[in-house]
Amino acid sequence: MFDALKIKNECVEWIRNFFEENGKGCNAVLGISGGKDSSIAAALCVEALGKDRVIGVLMPQGEQHDIDMAYLLVNHLGIKHFEVNIKDAVDGLLGSIPDNLEISVQARTNLPPRIRMSTVYAVSQSLNGRVVNTCNLSEDWVGYSTRYGDAAGDFSPMANLTVTEVKEIGRLLGLPDVLVDKVPIDGLCGKTDEENLGFTYAELDRYIRTGEIDDPAKKELIDRKHKANLFKLQLMPTFRPEI
Repeated sequence: MFDALKIKNECVEWIRNFFEENGKGCNAVLGISGGKDSSIAAALCVEALGKDRVIGVLMPQGEQHDIDMAYLLVNHLGIKHFEVNIKDAVDGLLGSIPDNLEISVQARTNLPPRIRMSTVYAVSQSLNGRVVNTCNLSEDWVGYSTRYGDAAGDFSPMANLTVTEVKEIGRLLGLPDVLVDKVPIDGLCGKTDEENLGFTYAELDRYIRTGEIDDPAKKELIDRKHKANLFKLQLMPTFRPEI
């Protein structure tokens, strides 16, 4: 049985200890999308550090249809925040690439989250910060993140918690239900996470925690994604010469 209160309190203490050891007095800085992960990560940091040491960065690419959710979160928590529109940066980079180089669909899809992470680090380094990674175990398990984009960060409070568990903690933190239960959309191609993945988070979380799954085809899909994306969770391989 998952004890959400116990795990929430331990996570809050872990965040405090991280800052004591890796940046005493520093701020927690994170991208705010209006989704559950950034909302819950921000709320955990507020409980750990106080609202004056948590800074949100809102990064629409042109018009963002649900940016009101991001503002709902920062106003609910009372944290300092900045809005940086990344459209010109994305368009400028793509426009600077030579015509004889065709950028793949996947590269175009992953460019905005990588620019967003550069933006978060620029804010963080300017404001004595440490960048919060907002990924969870479920997404990491199947590689549903952009390497050096949303998968980056200086510390990760939710990397070992499933989506189901993260949402339970979000409710304990007193976040509005609309933020905790918001249908997750990747913000890149317009599809929901579950449409992109081919299975539900409930199915994935049950499989991660118990090894049980009813659909053999979905088990095969999850296993294949997990194996193919393990490199995202590992340090960069380095050559070690014998000198």
